[in-house]
Parts: sequence; C-alpha cells; structure tokens
Amino acid sequence: MPEKEVILTLNGLKKLEEELEILKTQRRREVAERIKQAIEFGDISENSEYEDAKTEQAFIEGRIITLEKMLRNARVIDDNEQRDTVSIGSTIVLKDIEYGDEEEYTIVGSAEADPAVNKIYNESPVGKAVLGHSKGSIVEVHVPAGVLHFEILDIR
Repeated sequence: MPEKEVILTLNGLKKLEEELEILKTQRRREVAERIKQAIEFGDISENSEYEDAKTEQAFIEGRIITLEKMLRNARVIDDNEQRDTVSIGSTIVLKDIEYGDEEEYTIVGSAEADPAVNKIYNESPVGKAVLGHSKGSIVEVHVPAGVLHFEILDIR
C-alpha cells in the first residue's frame, strides 16, 4: 500500500525537521539518562521512575518514526506564490454571511494543522469548501449543525 503524501509549507517542513533533530539528539539522550538513573535505584520491577522513563522512550521513538515517514513522503508547496484561487498554502479572509464576522485562515496539510492559530487542514469542512474558489466567491460549508455560508474576501 503506498504511503500518503504529506503536504507541507516550507515553514512546516523546517519545523518538522527541527523537532526530529531535537528528538534524536537531545530527548533520546535525556531519556536514556533517566533510565540509567532509575536502574541504579535497584529493583526495576516496582520502580515507577523506570516505567515512566521507558514509556517516554517509547513515545519519543514512535514520534521519530512518524516524523521520518512524514518527511520521506513530504511535498513542499510554495506558500508565498500569489494566487487567484484558494489552494494549500493560501491565507484567506472569510466573512460569515449570517453574522458578518471575519476570520483569517491559512490552508495547510494535516501535519501543520493547528486551529488554535487559524491553520486549518485542507480536508476539513472549511478547507474543502474554499479550495479552488476565488476572491468574492460565496462558499457553503457543511457542518454537523447544518450549512454555513462564507464569502472569500481576500486570498494571499
């Protein structure tokens, strides 16, 4: 089965590479030291420090494998390119037709999605609804509560 392509902006690629480097060089060493210290306490069968360190080690190794796979399957998009239509990497301003609220979002791939900073996944309801549309378009977003309507005010 082919691995899924991971779409990243250049900034997103750099962040994943930095996280991978920190995990491999610093975090691995730190957790290995914690395991060594826990073993020095004696009986590891009832040693919570040892168990915690081993659990953290497993998490770190799993994250390293995930990041390496993502980077291996990464396709970097140019998020500085001027566009007439919304695509991955676009920053858009949407106006809620019903309430008049305006929000700015950046459309990104799943690896960079962070709704807390308005980076939304291209396959999310809003992401899917706006892709391919141009400034001035009215789009329908299907959500569990019904249908929302937004106008695309700007694309950067």
